[in-house]
Amino acid sequence: MPKELPGFYYDEEKNRYFPYKGPIPGSSRKPPPIRPSSDPKQQADDLSQSFKIRPGLLHAREFCGNVIYSFKKKLSFQAEYQKRHASQPTIWKYKRTKKMANISLEHVVADVILPHGLEERDILLSCGAHGLVCVFQTANFRQEINSADMYEADRVRPLNLDQTPRQTELLRELGSSFGSTSYLTSDISCLAMLGKSSLTTDGTMSKRFLITTLGSDIATGSVYLLDLSEPLDFSSPILVGSVLHGIAGFKQTLWTADSDPRGTHAAIGTSKGVVLLNIETGASTWAFDCKSDVFSLQLNQSGNSMLCGLRNGKIVTVDTRQRQMKKSARSSSVISMPSSVCCLTSLEHWDQYFLASSMDGSMKLYDRRLTHRGAVQSYEGNVNSHTRIQLGVDPAEKVVMSGGEDCNMRMWNIKSGELLLRDRFMDSIPSAVCWSTSREKEKRRSYWEEHGMGAWVGSYEGIFYMDWL
Repeated sequence: MPKELPGFYYDEEKNRYFPYKGPIPGSSRKPPPIRPSSDPKQQADDLSQSFKIRPGLLHAREFCGNVIYSFKKKLSFQAEYQKRHASQPTIWKYKRTKKMANISLEHVVADVILPHGLEERDILLSCGAHGLVCVFQTANFRQEINSADMYEADRVRPLNLDQTPRQTELLRELGSSFGSTSYLTSDISCLAMLGKSSLTTDGTMSKRFLITTLGSDIATGSVYLLDLSEPLDFSSPILVGSVLHGIAGFKQTLWTADSDPRGTHAAIGTSKGVVLLNIETGASTWAFDCKSDVFSLQLNQSGNSMLCGLRNGKIVTVDTRQRQMKKSARSSSVISMPSSVCCLTSLEHWDQYFLASSMDGSMKLYDRRLTHRGAVQSYEGNVNSHTRIQLGVDPAEKVVMSGGEDCNMRMWNIKSGELLLRDRFMDSIPSAVCWSTSREKEKRRSYWEEHGMGAWVGSYEGIFYMDWL
């Protein structure tokens, strides 16, 4: 009579032991490896599918702990969960918002005058075609907005209602009123918050913004101040007109703007270089002169130096404390990108790092201290040829989003460069994006930890809102 062995049975006909099917107590916890495809793209799709269902991922964690296995690689459960979570947003499209937000978007918290008194509300600012400026109230619930004009939303992702039982909790209501829109004298080129950080020294959000216009044959390129420091009255027929004031005008084409940490001075990128502008007095001085248009720029957190992204593909570092009028770009610290630099975005928590994108679709992360060594990280897959497209970094600075000329919205992990999301949910270029943030504590949270941390996306087609369960 053969001996009984734990986990095995004896086959008398074949005269040998065979293991029982299924997990055996005390055996290796490593699951069978997934057979990889020879196609790298197919491998990525297979990996996504292997963790598509949340119970399946949790099941893998129960068997393997915080380290799970795929394609013979050790993976972090938390990292894989966050990646899968990022790839499954809920998305809404707001009706009647065509051409309202294809240039730029910003989010702020401001006081609003209501029948029962003042109340702090989320405000969405947008700049659209033909010089259009819009101020919207946003809220979690319809009854929170005292507005005569509500923008209805259609959910475009996901299409299966059964998969999103909480989807109605995530919808952001968008409200407006008769006086909440205004047209400037020429097309808008930039909307930028005054103050380097979105939070001021007392912990509140900055409520002042710069708006620049390109200029035209009949109007100069102009700089405007949009000041939301005072309570907003959405019942007023001249809401935007009462908070928007012209500061200065220039003969050059104005492309971009940024401000120092205190919000007292601004750098204006033009077709002939950079102008430093005193916000209070309107006085200006040339800080940098060059023959190439300055499409994008970023002042550092001290305000002593700035990065200038040029039409010719150069990124030039300029010291604002020195007189640069006659100084050539060749004598400054220079980075070369393959095409025109359309966007520069500095990281606040890691102030030595900045993101740069160019009009050939390239996106890279640089360290100001090591620019001679090239990019620290690259982000593959974006599509661009001639469009100025805004980059959106989440408040926790974990991910960066960008639209492409193929009408896809993409999201990458800033640290690893991994593509987390690629989704086409519109038929125009997603050229503007901003993340919602209203509290200092939220700056240390990430999009998968707080469903209130959604992203607003603007295109010629209209305004969209993305959120994560």
